[in-house]
Amino acid sequence: MKAYIFPGQGAQFSGMGLDIFEKYPNAQDLFLKANDILGFNITDIMFEGSAEDLKETKVTQPAIFIHSVALQSVLKNATPEMVAGHSLGEFSALVACGTLSFEDALRLVSKRAQAMQKACEIQPSTMAAVLALEDSVVEEVCAATPGIVVAANYNCPGQLVISGEVEAINAACITMKERGAKRALVLPVGGGFHSPMMEPAREELAAAIEQTNFENPRCPIYQNVTATAVTSASDIKKNLIAQLTAPVKWTQTVEQMIADGATEFIEVGPGRVLQGLVRKINREATAASAVLPE
Repeated sequence: MKAYIFPGQGAQFSGMGLDIFEKYPNAQDLFLKANDILGFNITDIMFEGSAEDLKETKVTQPAIFIHSVALQSVLKNATPEMVAGHSLGEFSALVACGTLSFEDALRLVSKRAQAMQKACEIQPSTMAAVLALEDSVVEEVCAATPGIVVAANYNCPGQLVISGEVEAINAACITMKERGAKRALVLPVGGGFHSPMMEPAREELAAAIEQTNFENPRCPIYQNVTATAVTSASDIKKNLIAQLTAPVKWTQTVEQMIADGATEFIEVGPGRVLQGLVRKINREATAASAVLPE
């Protein structure tokens, strides 16, 4: 079975989407529609902006989403049998499986980015990557550390990202190294995503999601919160709201997709991060980037 997977924040690069824009008229329409919806020319930043320009949250999240959906729109035989997205990528996956329209999803992505930015400004928070330590040990250290610090991204075996208050993250990193982590490194991110620090953003996004039309998906979507196949629009909404403060169970998601029959993973969007994670999760798995048609 063919599984489409969609990347999240961090996959952006200068010039992203320009090749798709120039070559495919139907995709060009999506880019121009995005400019109208957002109220500024995000295409200028995507095509010509610096890496610094693209790092701004209100730009990064819509840019990755637009690139992913535009790419998927031009693929030949683009009928995935299952889909999943990493964090922000879940919105691209929801368009691919017919649950959300491009327009509605982009409005939600923009709202999400702004709400997350505001939450980051309310209280300083951050994330850190912990390498070569058992998940259970990472969870144990988080639970024993004073303050807010939680496991946020289960990316692949031996690579877990923690999230929370700055002091708690720094303290946890010291303990992680003492417990045998190869590295425990604070990341250059805007805040503590997928943790209780995002509660203000979750409340804001929940209101927008409740007012948006969701259809039942054409194929199962494996959501970050459950790491299982979801086929009901109401369940998808609930999981999407929970996603902001809950961990991204990417390892568990890929394992479940394989157990349910996924034989080929196609990464649709900028970068190659997810296919690398898929191979680390299961060495037998086939994973590749989506290829633009001639």
